[in-house]
Amino acid sequence: MTAIVLYCRPGFEKECGAEIQEKASWNEVYGFLKLSKNEGLVQFHLHDESQAQRLMQKLPLTRLIFAREWFATLDDAVELPEYNRVEVISEALGERFHYQELRVETVDTNDGKALSKFCRKLSVPLRQYLRKSGVLAKKESGNYSDNAIVLHALFLSGQQVQLGYSFARNTSEHVMGIPRLKFPNASPSRSTLKLDEAFLHFIPKSDWDTRLTSGLNAVDLGSAPGGWTYQLVRRGMMVKAVDNGPMAESLMETGQVKHYEQDGFKFRPHRKNNYWLVCDMIENPTKVAKLMASWMIDGDCKEAMFNLKLPPSAGRYQLVMKNLQTIKDLLSDNNIRYEMYAKHLYYDREEVTVHLRVLENR
Repeated sequence: MTAIVLYCRPGFEKECGAEIQEKASWNEVYGFLKLSKNEGLVQFHLHDESQAQRLMQKLPLTRLIFAREWFATLDDAVELPEYNRVEVISEALGERFHYQELRVETVDTNDGKALSKFCRKLSVPLRQYLRKSGVLAKKESGNYSDNAIVLHALFLSGQQVQLGYSFARNTSEHVMGIPRLKFPNASPSRSTLKLDEAFLHFIPKSDWDTRLTSGLNAVDLGSAPGGWTYQLVRRGMMVKAVDNGPMAESLMETGQVKHYEQDGFKFRPHRKNNYWLVCDMIENPTKVAKLMASWMIDGDCKEAMFNLKLPPSAGRYQLVMKNLQTIKDLLSDNNIRYEMYAKHLYYDREEVTVHLRVLENR
């Protein structure tokens, strides 16, 4: 039996499972779940491989909120001997596919991280062996055709590996869906990594010169002490920082930040010349969703990046979907054309990041 394996943040397996089941059913694909509690791993078992391929070709990974990455399994997990592991893995792969890239992975837990040294050591001879045998492309360029296939080797332990594949055009560009970002010492808070990852995830690099560039005006609601403002400033934007709390002096000294000591729910700019609105306020997610929609409806920004905080209890997936639907209804009622994506990013915790963009002015 084939399964689609999905990676998510540990502790969010139920949300990831509920989402893949629901969105698979929209595509007339049905199966059952196996969750690895607090391991960030979900298995969606299907009746045959054709269903897995059809779903992974039809459902964009970008439309899954809680899944960072996914792959379809190749048979059952492979038991590894103490020696000759590379040969055993190669034999298990057979000649079913020709792969453009190899990704050696573990679960995102302490046990998984403990395996990383073993995986790094094994990945070099494994990659060389697969290239020599013709199963893996001679060079991994990252610029693949629509039909290119990525090989995943998920090591569950030093004695067991789950092999699988994903389609390069519909997979994460990062191993396990995790970007490795470095915390900038100049930032006043670690929350800066959340917006840095959001820009990296939602905005195509080909658009950075026009949508993430100097000369743009931005508003940061709930800005103090300035973790998100820092990301706007370092890209050369002029920022209205809105928060009753103090901003970092280092940001104020740049001359790019004007601090408004006001409630983020009450503030509105006098001029409609702001391109970005960002918001990481620790507030009721429904209130935040309505606020973001109102800024778009009133023409006070072109794009918004914001977080919807999640409760620590059950029903988190349903709450996210409800709030996203609220935004959709409000924008549709006002004839606003838009695009909206949401993702539980790696540097998020109990929140989901949403990117909202107006496509056409009224």
